Amino acid sequence: MPETNYIRWFSETTIDDVPLVGGKNASLGEMYRELTGQGIKIPNGFSITAEAYWKLLEAGGILEKLEKVMEGLDTSDVAELAKRGKAARDLILEAGVPDVLWQEIKGAYDELCEEYGEETDVAVRSSATAEDLPTASFAGQQETYLNIRGYPALKDACVRCFASLFTDRAISYRVTHEFDHFKVALSIGVMKMVRSDLAASGVIFTLDTETGFPDVVFITGSYGLGENIVQGQVNPDEFYVFKPTFREGYRPIIRKKVGSKEIKMIYGRGDSKVLTRNVDVPEVEKMRFCLSDDEVLKLAEYAIAIEDHYSKKSGKARPMDIEWAKDGTTGELFIVQARPETVQSQRRRDVLETYVLDEKAEVLVRGSSVGDKIAAGKAHVVPDISVLPSFKPGEVLIADTTTPDWEPVMKTAAAIVTNKGGRTCHAAIVSRELGIPAVVGAGDATEILGTGKEITVSCTGEEGLVYAGILPFHVDTLSLKDLERPKTEVMMNLANPEEAFSFSMIPNDGIGLARLEFIINSYIKIHPMALVHPEKVADKKVLEELENLTGGFASKEAYFVEKLAEGVSTIAAAFYPKPVVVRMSDFKTNEYANLIGGSYFEMEESNPMIGFRGASRYFDERYREGFALECRAMKKVRDEMGLTNLILMIPFCRTLEEGRKVLAEMEKNGLVRGENGLQVYVMCEIPNNVLLIDEFSELFDGFSIGSNDLTQLTLGVDRDSELLAAEFDERDPGVMRMVSLAVQGAKRNGRHSGLCGQAPSDYPEFAEFLVKEGIDSISLNPDSVMKITLKVLETEKELGPR
Repeated sequence: MPETNYIRWFSETTIDDVPLVGGKNASLGEMYRELTGQGIKIPNGFSITAEAYWKLLEAGGILEKLEKVMEGLDTSDVAELAKRGKAARDLILEAGVPDVLWQEIKGAYDELCEEYGEETDVAVRSSATAEDLPTASFAGQQETYLNIRGYPALKDACVRCFASLFTDRAISYRVTHEFDHFKVALSIGVMKMVRSDLAASGVIFTLDTETGFPDVVFITGSYGLGENIVQGQVNPDEFYVFKPTFREGYRPIIRKKVGSKEIKMIYGRGDSKVLTRNVDVPEVEKMRFCLSDDEVLKLAEYAIAIEDHYSKKSGKARPMDIEWAKDGTTGELFIVQARPETVQSQRRRDVLETYVLDEKAEVLVRGSSVGDKIAAGKAHVVPDISVLPSFKPGEVLIADTTTPDWEPVMKTAAAIVTNKGGRTCHAAIVSRELGIPAVVGAGDATEILGTGKEITVSCTGEEGLVYAGILPFHVDTLSLKDLERPKTEVMMNLANPEEAFSFSMIPNDGIGLARLEFIINSYIKIHPMALVHPEKVADKKVLEELENLTGGFASKEAYFVEKLAEGVSTIAAAFYPKPVVVRMSDFKTNEYANLIGGSYFEMEESNPMIGFRGASRYFDERYREGFALECRAMKKVRDEMGLTNLILMIPFCRTLEEGRKVLAEMEKNGLVRGENGLQVYVMCEIPNNVLLIDEFSELFDGFSIGSNDLTQLTLGVDRDSELLAAEFDERDPGVMRMVSLAVQGAKRNGRHSGLCGQAPSDYPEFAEFLVKEGIDSISLNPDSVMKITLKVLETEKELGPR
């Protein structure tokens, strides 16, 4: 390659060249040089250096004019900002690309064409020299041009990229971050296009974008070129891969969510003025994932290698924000951009901040949650950019989607709600940057939430909710500095996988009770026997529901296994390698009957609370095949995903014979106690479990005392009875004697003892009693964990060394 003044090939570039080629291009060069040898595919290309930008200003004689345009600008005046921005861009567009620079660009493009073919298609991307810093990086400040072919189109795209240094959002960004407009330059990256218009593309983060949980790779993807995801025009597919066990050779795709993917961006029809266009995605493709499992795992491999490289280079953990593209002609996966993640990696981890809604009201719209916060205010629907000047600070911005041009106003909003977009779209990225909550992909928010309507935006789980009215909320703050851990394990009760990453940040010793019922009820919704025997379902509407929910899966049974495995694996991964105790299903017959198709497989019982539930179902012909599906899901989590911290627990096991039959049934389905470290616990919630604890200890590895059912059966009080509510008290001396006998019996037999009922969460004195008894673990509702941890520490200090 000949010596040039203004061109730097990726093969000649490293991350140290940010001042010369900007963050995007420096990172591409670094990866091209250092990681292609590891099998990571990076398209070839070159940078037009920042020196070329200064050459353009000098040759056009416009530097002083630009300085005058920017002089005294108040970026809060949106109309004035737009006027000055256009004037600055026009100066650069009129100056054009000087001939000495164009000759070098043309020569480099010719070399790229020698490698890839005549008039090869390239992406022309801006890379500001002060952009993509580890502490500040808004999405899409400057322009990108795709499917550029031939000299005229390339020259035009280059001058437009240079002019985009003065987009309204870029000007506002520099003022906000106190960058001097004339100490920032712009480099341009010219890179061979990946034909993702014929396949798919998307974004990868090497952590969870909402909680900062560091042990996952979060991948989003949609059909076509990647601009639609970034711009929030589509709701993409989502995938989570668990890093620790992936590194050990497992296939831990712990969560998958199919997006609606309504449109895709493809190449234009050949008209140089129509470089790209959007087309509708066929209905059958919308229902399918845009990536296979093998491709998801390959992208995770790329992402982990990139994160490892940059972490090693910087000497500290460096989570990354990565763009990928799949070539539809070759089937190959490429990385087309990588930069440091700039929000979660900057958060303080020594303070735990939890937003709590004090009241609830009608839910107006739902979508994907961004920001882990709550905000309230008046809705302001903004149909397009022309309405932005009327937006008032403190209002909630409601829009179809947002673009980088909206950023000067977005930073004044209390919250943001958009119809379209996933958790890596523009609105989501900027909301995280600004520290405000957002609900994206909310469907018809602009129609439902009228301007002036008072609303509350709650983003404290994976699902973002918009409530009617201004609702009260508060923020709990806890310092985690120098917090001791008690000898007694303090664990959590957790049902909702969506809360797992967030709750894992609370100091804990693992999960003492994860309930399958919530996952089955919320995510699967179908009675497992209806999936095994759909021919027994007579109602056509119910059959249609079955077909709609299970479409896209290899079989109806696979639907149950995969969805259940995803829910459980998300919880097991969030707390890995700490123990996660998952209780096999414990619906009552009336609850099972409420599942889709359930009425065809359940009988009516006068008292389901002490009827056909728990262990007795698992080996009975009426549910044996359903239990087999549960076992297949648990085996998948442990054996395929490598999450061997998963401990299984059997509920409501009335007799020793039932225990033996359940363990035999589990063995038939590949879950052998002791094999691959598998532990099986039993709920200790029936007086017979306590009376025969020595014998039950021969069958099971541990006991989890279910104080709710144990109280019910010790006192003979139906725990659902309103009439007898005052009689139901876990602190009754008889109940406490039963708990004491259970703890001592487990200890006598060298078995784990824990308690997972409501009592310690409600009554700190009950927790104190358990510590004095010498219980191994107490499992609590998440909102009680820190309060009871402090109580346990206090009790242990009073007791002294034991």
